[in-house]
Amino acid sequence: MKDLTIVIPAYNEFQALTSSLPKLVAYCVNNGCQLIIVNDGSKDQTIELLGQYEHEPFFRAINHKLNRGYGGALKTGILAAQTELVITIDADGQHRLDDVTRLYTSLKDIDADMVIGKRNIERENLYRKIGKSLIRTIAALLMPINIQDLNSGMKIYRTELAQSYIELCPDTMAFSDVITLVFINQRHLVAEHPITVEPRTTGTSTINTKTAIDTVLEILHIVTLFNPMRIFLPPALFCLIFSGIWGIPIVLRGEGISVGTLFLFVTGLIFFILGLIAEQLALIRKNLSLYVRDN
Repeated sequence: MKDLTIVIPAYNEFQALTSSLPKLVAYCVNNGCQLIIVNDGSKDQTIELLGQYEHEPFFRAINHKLNRGYGGALKTGILAAQTELVITIDADGQHRLDDVTRLYTSLKDIDADMVIGKRNIERENLYRKIGKSLIRTIAALLMPINIQDLNSGMKIYRTELAQSYIELCPDTMAFSDVITLVFINQRHLVAEHPITVEPRTTGTSTINTKTAIDTVLEILHIVTLFNPMRIFLPPALFCLIFSGIWGIPIVLRGEGISVGTLFLFVTGLIFFILGLIAEQLALIRKNLSLYVRDN
């Protein structure tokens, strides 16, 4: 596993890292992989703890002076990776190191570009189940996907691909969902492999309702970036069809075209034209990206 780097974003996870870091170090020694931990402006003793391992040749700690967010920390770690593959795991000790090996083996066996650690949703509380189901449903309406656990924090990527798409992803918790959708949209092979998640023993989760709302907004942004007609065409068709349903009976009665009918028709036309313009911009951006990559 010398071609693998483990990237961990850490924000105020001193207690969890105190118990998990020795195991991580031993795992890296035994398997020959690299380890990057990004201290995302922690206010506890995380920076001092990471300093104790600076002498390890396979270990690198990167410290943000200010908190940049979960996605921002992952970006820093992934961009710093120099191996062919990179795997992201959380700092709270919930991910098993055995699953690192399983995802690595799965990616190699099927020659995938990304393998997602699929968690057992049955073990999660009802609030999170509903939130994740809602996010996946919205994503599936906007983009064809066959992935169940979009926002799993444990993913293994081909580093070159992850680095090339990193700027399209947000600095928030939505990073996990968005980078998966980018890989899927760009026609890379994305697969899932079951993992086991341990209960959190220290600290508290920062995921809340605002996180879910931010994620939905970021999904809308990324779909608009790659396939804008998925966003603009439905309201355009709705307005145009409804204008006909509303206006045709009025016209047949000889009462002319109503203001409401005209308003709906023009609104639908505007949505459709905006979709066409956005679609052309997306095509130009895609061709430009291919040209830059080839040259």
